Amino acid sequence: MSDAGKDDARTGGCQCGGVRYELTGEAAELYACHCLECRKLTASAFSMSLQVRIADFRITGGEPKFWTRPSDKGNTIKCGFCPTCGSRIWHETLGEKEWMTLKPGSLDEPVNYADAIHIWTRRKLPGFEIPEGAEQYPGEPD
Repeated sequence: MSDAGKDDARTGGCQCGGVRYELTGEAAELYACHCLECRKLTASAFSMSLQVRIADFRITGGEPKFWTRPSDKGNTIKCGFCPTCGSRIWHETLGEKEWMTLKPGSLDEPVNYADAIHIWTRRKLPGFEIPEGAEQYPGEPD
Protein backbone atom coordinates (compact mmCIF):
# COMPACT_ATOMS: atom_id res chain seq x y z
CA MET A 1 0.00 0.00 0.00
CA SER A 2 1.47 3.36 -0.92
CA ASP A 3 1.59 6.48 1.18
CA ALA A 4 -0.70 8.18 -1.32
CA GLY A 5 -3.10 11.06 -1.22
CA LYS A 6 -6.89 11.04 -1.36
CA ASP A 7 -6.85 10.55 -5.16
CA ASP A 8 -5.17 7.17 -4.59
CA ALA A 9 -7.52 6.05 -1.80
CA ARG A 10 -8.29 2.37 -1.57
CA THR A 11 -11.95 1.50 -1.23
CA GLY A 12 -13.85 -1.32 0.34
CA GLY A 13 -17.02 -2.36 2.03
CA CYS A 14 -19.18 -5.10 3.39
CA GLN A 15 -20.48 -8.13 1.53
CA CYS A 16 -23.84 -6.57 0.55
CA GLY A 17 -22.41 -3.11 -0.27
CA GLY A 18 -24.47 -1.38 2.41
CA VAL A 19 -21.40 0.04 4.19
CA ARG A 20 -18.56 1.52 2.13
CA TYR A 21 -15.27 3.13 3.13
CA GLU A 22 -12.06 4.60 1.80
CA LEU A 23 -8.56 4.20 3.13
CA THR A 24 -5.62 6.51 2.46
CA GLY A 25 -2.08 6.26 3.74
CA GLU A 26 0.07 3.21 4.32
CA ALA A 27 -0.75 0.13 6.38
CA ALA A 28 1.65 -0.78 9.18
CA GLU A 29 1.25 -4.56 9.53
CA LEU A 30 -0.84 -7.45 8.27
CA TYR A 31 -1.76 -10.07 10.86
CA ALA A 32 -3.18 -13.58 10.69
CA CYS A 33 -4.65 -14.11 14.15
CA HIS A 34 -5.29 -17.64 15.40
CA CYS A 35 -6.97 -16.69 18.72
CA LEU A 36 -10.32 -18.18 19.69
CA GLU A 37 -12.18 -14.87 19.15
CA CYS A 38 -10.83 -14.51 15.60
CA ARG A 39 -11.67 -18.11 14.78
CA LYS A 40 -15.22 -17.51 16.00
CA LEU A 41 -15.41 -14.24 14.03
CA THR A 42 -14.63 -16.00 10.77
CA ALA A 43 -15.94 -19.48 11.60
CA SER A 44 -12.60 -20.56 10.16
CA ALA A 45 -8.97 -21.24 11.16
CA PHE A 46 -7.92 -17.60 11.66
CA SER A 47 -8.80 -13.98 10.88
CA MET A 48 -6.81 -11.37 8.95
CA SER A 49 -6.29 -7.82 10.23
CA LEU A 50 -4.57 -4.90 8.54
CA GLN A 51 -3.22 -2.29 10.96
CA VAL A 52 -3.99 1.22 9.66
CA ARG A 53 -4.15 4.73 11.07
CA ILE A 54 -7.58 5.79 12.31
CA ALA A 55 -7.13 9.15 10.56
CA ASP A 56 -6.72 7.35 7.20
CA PHE A 57 -10.10 5.56 7.41
CA ARG A 58 -13.43 7.13 6.45
CA ILE A 59 -16.94 5.71 6.02
CA THR A 60 -18.31 6.86 2.64
CA GLY A 61 -21.67 5.09 2.60
CA GLY A 62 -24.10 3.44 4.96
CA GLU A 63 -24.33 3.33 8.73
CA PRO A 64 -22.27 0.65 10.47
CA LYS A 65 -23.35 -0.90 13.76
CA PHE A 66 -21.01 -1.64 16.63
CA TRP A 67 -20.42 -4.43 19.11
CA THR A 68 -17.84 -4.45 21.89
CA ARG A 69 -15.95 -7.29 23.50
CA PRO A 70 -13.05 -7.69 25.93
CA SER A 71 -9.61 -8.58 24.59
CA ASP A 72 -7.10 -11.00 26.11
CA LYS A 73 -5.01 -7.96 27.12
CA GLY A 74 -7.90 -6.52 29.15
CA ASN A 75 -8.84 -3.82 26.63
CA THR A 76 -12.26 -3.29 25.10
CA ILE A 77 -12.52 -3.85 21.35
CA LYS A 78 -15.14 -1.92 19.35
CA CYS A 79 -16.13 -3.91 16.27
CA GLY A 80 -17.69 -2.17 13.23
CA PHE A 81 -19.98 -4.23 11.02
CA CYS A 82 -22.78 -3.95 8.47
CA PRO A 83 -26.25 -4.11 10.07
CA THR A 84 -27.70 -5.80 6.97
CA CYS A 85 -25.26 -8.58 6.03
CA GLY A 86 -23.27 -8.73 9.30
CA SER A 87 -19.85 -8.46 7.65
CA ARG A 88 -17.19 -7.34 10.14
CA ILE A 89 -15.23 -4.45 8.65
CA TRP A 90 -12.91 -3.13 11.37
CA HIS A 91 -11.87 -3.18 15.03
CA GLU A 92 -10.78 -0.34 17.29
CA THR A 93 -9.38 -0.59 20.81
CA LEU A 94 -11.31 1.87 22.99
CA GLY A 95 -8.96 4.65 24.08
CA GLU A 96 -6.54 4.05 21.17
CA LYS A 97 -6.18 7.31 19.23
CA GLU A 98 -3.85 6.34 16.37
CA TRP A 99 -4.35 2.75 15.16
CA MET A 100 -7.18 0.39 14.22
CA THR A 101 -7.37 -2.91 12.36
CA LEU A 102 -9.27 -3.27 9.10
CA LYS A 103 -10.49 -6.62 7.82
CA PRO A 104 -8.46 -6.77 4.58
CA GLY A 105 -10.92 -9.09 2.84
CA SER A 106 -13.30 -6.11 2.78
CA LEU A 107 -10.99 -4.15 0.44
CA ASP A 108 -12.07 -4.00 -3.20
CA GLU A 109 -8.50 -4.79 -4.30
CA PRO A 110 -6.76 -7.59 -2.38
CA VAL A 111 -3.65 -7.23 -0.28
CA ASN A 112 -0.63 -9.52 -0.57
CA TYR A 113 -0.97 -12.08 2.22
CA ALA A 114 2.54 -13.50 1.76
CA ASP A 115 4.09 -11.33 4.49
CA ALA A 116 1.37 -11.77 7.12
CA ILE A 117 2.57 -11.99 10.72
CA HIS A 118 0.94 -14.94 12.48
CA ILE A 119 -0.13 -14.22 16.07
CA TRP A 120 -1.67 -16.36 18.81
CA THR A 121 -0.08 -19.39 17.17
CA ARG A 122 -0.32 -21.39 20.41
CA ARG A 123 -4.08 -21.43 19.69
CA LYS A 124 -3.89 -22.36 16.00
CA LEU A 125 -5.99 -25.29 14.86
CA PRO A 126 -4.31 -28.68 14.51
CA GLY A 127 -3.27 -29.40 10.94
CA PHE A 128 -2.95 -25.74 9.91
CA GLU A 129 0.58 -25.09 8.65
CA ILE A 130 2.06 -21.61 8.97
CA PRO A 131 4.23 -20.83 5.93
CA GLU A 132 7.92 -21.54 6.48
CA GLY A 133 9.83 -18.40 7.43
CA ALA A 134 6.71 -16.43 8.40
CA GLU A 135 7.10 -14.15 11.40
CA GLN A 136 5.04 -15.59 14.25
CA TYR A 137 4.24 -15.15 17.94
CA PRO A 138 2.66 -17.58 20.42
CA GLY A 139 0.49 -14.72 21.75
CA GLU A 140 0.05 -11.09 20.86
CA PRO A 141 3.28 -9.15 20.17
CA ASP A 142 4.01 -6.11 22.33
